[in-house]
Amino acid sequence: MFSRLRGPLGALLVVCTLVAGCGAETSGKGAEPGGAGRPDASGSGAGSEASRGSGLTAAQLARIPRFPAPPAPKAITVPAGPSAGWYSAVPTNQPVAFITIDDGWTKVPEAVELFRAAHVPVTLFLEINAIKADPGYFTALQQTGAVIEAHTISHPDLKGKSYDVQKHEICGSADELGKLYGRRPVLFRPPFGDKDATTLKVVHDCGMKAAFFWKETTDKGIVRYQEGQTVKAGDIVLMHFRPAFIDDFLAVLQAISKAGLTPALLEDYIA
Repeated sequence: MFSRLRGPLGALLVVCTLVAGCGAETSGKGAEPGGAGRPDASGSGAGSEASRGSGLTAAQLARIPRFPAPPAPKAITVPAGPSAGWYSAVPTNQPVAFITIDDGWTKVPEAVELFRAAHVPVTLFLEINAIKADPGYFTALQQTGAVIEAHTISHPDLKGKSYDVQKHEICGSADELGKLYGRRPVLFRPPFGDKDATTLKVVHDCGMKAAFFWKETTDKGIVRYQEGQTVKAGDIVLMHFRPAFIDDFLAVLQAISKAGLTPALLEDYIA
């Protein structure tokens, strides 16, 4: 439960983004323009910077909503096998939504301060190639309560690939993240949100419980909806570690607040 993550570690955070024109889940790739698996010029933060932070402005802090505590989670039962579960939203009537953040290329120094100030749960789906130059940056985020899950080694489109290729990417990323952060992931997100039956079998065989798509995405401070114009109970919201990380995160918080929901920890809802 999220309550177990409070205390000396502080709070959790959130979020994950995608970009315009993501399309519905049935449309295949959840378009990640700009290459979610590619670094940009701002993508080289240091772990020491993450611990120190460069400071959020008063205006940014004022944009952080205050949420009621999330309800005691009612976990869903995922398939026992031979394939992992697949969800774009958690089937729940509880007034919660889930913030997820992918990749790890851009390492904004203010993220630790932002996570602590927002004091909400967040799940990070990390790509090995995106984090390997500075894994300590994500240790600092983990110490605020963020939970780290798997997102492959090199961010390929898995759909149509052989079992062995997918196993290398999926099991390999979980194994490496377990070594780096002291907990082997139990959840997985495929790059681009693209998968096939082999993907879900491999996720299960790699010892993970479920894989995830999304209902909302965020990029450059704008939340985009797959259905309607509001976040709904159980929705999974996607962000990325991009240059506009602060604005993206704040936009997600405000969208969840406007919907009358509270951020909850995705892991608490997967039995």
